[in-house]
Amino acid sequence: MSLKDTIQEDTKVALLGGNRFVGDTLRNLKAAILDEEITQGKRDEGLSDPEIEKIVAREIKKRNESFSVYESNGRLELAEQEKKEIEVLAKYLPEQMSEGELRKVVQAKIAEFNVSGPQAMGQVIGAVKKQTGNSADGALIAKIVKESLN
Repeated sequence: MSLKDTIQEDTKVALLGGNRFVGDTLRNLKAAILDEEITQGKRDEGLSDPEIEKIVAREIKKRNESFSVYESNGRLELAEQEKKEIEVLAKYLPEQMSEGELRKVVQAKIAEFNVSGPQAMGQVIGAVKKQTGNSADGALIAKIVKESLN
């Protein structure tokens, strides 16, 4: 079953089971997927699972940013809701790599390209993202690459 079908099925189960929060969160995700399908002109054939995973990761990133803003402004009830939405959406991403595993990949790429200094950041980040796909957070990759090259 494709990721899109899984999300559709989970939405139905949540709404029929009376879990309005999960149902609404997944509906919003489906809307983001539909929007991307229309933008890319793939409405009929749909998006691939990796493309959908990128959308899920983007939605999680948005909620993380909102969480930070709400928390810093003392709006804890709204921050908590964002955190719960992140938990619901995270189920649709592949298991995330640990920081240690990611550091090994970064070091391997730096050694492979035989580079040093901040001017090589883009090259290394791109190669690491290509290798890890959606199983690593882009911000964490950038942080580790920056630390490793400086």
